Amino acid sequence: MKRYLLFMLTCNFFISCQPPKENSALNTVNWNKRKATFTKDIPLEKGTSYLSVYSQVYSQTEHRTHNLTVTVSLRNLNSHDTVYIDKAAYFDTHGKSIRTYFEHPIYIAPMETVEIVIDESDKHGGTGGNFLFDWRIHPDSNEPLFEAVMISTSGQQGISFITNGKRIE
Repeated sequence: MKRYLLFMLTCNFFISCQPPKENSALNTVNWNKRKATFTKDIPLEKGTSYLSVYSQVYSQTEHRTHNLTVTVSLRNLNSHDTVYIDKAAYFDTHGKSIRTYFEHPIYIAPMETVEIVIDESDKHGGTGGNFLFDWRIHPDSNEPLFEAVMISTSGQQGISFITNGKRIE
């Protein structure tokens, strides 16, 4: 019995000494490797798109919520032109800024998708979180597409749905 207790205590010690888990929402992409540079002689069309995301949804009543993992896709629909994203800003249900994902313009290569993942444990966005994306494209190019997939599973139950971005400027 003493050996069993000693074994259990040793196991608990090693399990509790694990480093804290990083929030992947902050470390999904190395944004510095995606830094974009521009030549002033190429005119670029500017736009802003809105995307709703849900890190929580109500379950049974307004007093009970269910947490979700959010995958935000930034997609370049062009087969030959690069898309530039100047800003990806994340806001909570009340419109308060949570974070901005990069401090400089980034590029998305032709037909490429770049993703932002918000962990299921990150409840900052709440039931009405959203993103604003400022972007630039070459004239006559397709606008970028912004989508979000929200998902969670528990036992044999699962929930998933998508939202699509909308150009607002």
